[in-house]
Amino acid sequence: MQYGICNLGIVPMRYEADDKSELVSQMLYGEYFKVLEKRKKWSRIRISYDKYEAWIDNKQYQEISEKNYKSLVNEQPLLSTDLLEYISDKNRNILTIPLGATLNGLKLLNHSFEGNNQSVINDKTKLIKTAFLYLNSPYLWGGKTPFGIDCSGFTQMVYRINGHKLRRDASQQAKQGEALSFIEESEPGDLAFFDNSEGNIIHVGIIMEDNYIIHAHGKVRIDRLDHSGIYNAETNTHTHKLRVIKKII
Repeated sequence: MQYGICNLGIVPMRYEADDKSELVSQMLYGEYFKVLEKRKKWSRIRISYDKYEAWIDNKQYQEISEKNYKSLVNEQPLLSTDLLEYISDKNRNILTIPLGATLNGLKLLNHSFEGNNQSVINDKTKLIKTAFLYLNSPYLWGGKTPFGIDCSGFTQMVYRINGHKLRRDASQQAKQGEALSFIEESEPGDLAFFDNSEGNIIHVGIIMEDNYIIHAHGKVRIDRLDHSGIYNAETNTHTHKLRVIKKII
């Protein structure tokens, strides 16, 4: 088994081993993983954090030993907490990293960092404050950063920065936590999930106070939430049909 760490700010994770293949997620600086299959130009990997699997370019990561991988797995994650920060190498070359990048591998990569970071587990009350950092970020299928993010990438990163684990996709996240019967039982920070006409979970957002929800739809935005789903006051329509509300924390 081979292992690796992301030594760049943002690396695309693709459905197939091809630059033209669908972007299914992104790997942020410092994330570490197992290499499941290695080809001449591409590697299929499994991220340690959420066990997500996809293909990445062999030029966009650094191999590490099994010993170093296991050491990283056993550490409490240390994450950057600013929208954009900088890493420098021994030659003083600058590398930009996004909000939520993992900093545990700095020494391993021979990089230095002087920005804000945290390695704590916050309570639910901190989630909305973190969510606001992504407000107006453009929607990007597979994205996980303030420069482009999808609905489940948004919820996963908000929870992750506060020390709580969510799976990568909305359908996976919907299997976590405790289901609530009514919106009135929910608290800010709980998750609302939405389905399509076939009953498949296709969207997720974070519940706020007073029946509002913050979610990624076109951009990270705030809309009304009622028993039918998400109501967009700009278009006077319901954009998503409510399926279930989950209490994760």
